[in-house]
Amino acid sequence: MKKLKNEKALTKKALALGMDYGERRGAVEFEATDSAADRLEYIYRLLVHDGIIQPLPENQVSQKSIQHKLAIWASKQPDPAG
Repeated sequence: MKKLKNEKALTKKALALGMDYGERRGAVEFEATDSAADRLEYIYRLLVHDGIIQPLPENQVSQKSIQHKLAIWASKQPDPAG
């Protein structure tokens, strides 16, 4: 897996977009005590369930691969500011 140029920023964008998506959909209410890792995994599984992204093979699911997959997804989303 090749690291994206701005993967850290894209992961943050994916977290924000994914949390917004999950809450608007009514599927989840994130708590302040939820870790970023838990939020990212939930967002990943929700997007896979909804058919928005392709799932990783279950034996390849890790925090790093989830972050990478969501960063790629976020890079394809329009910028909310513009």
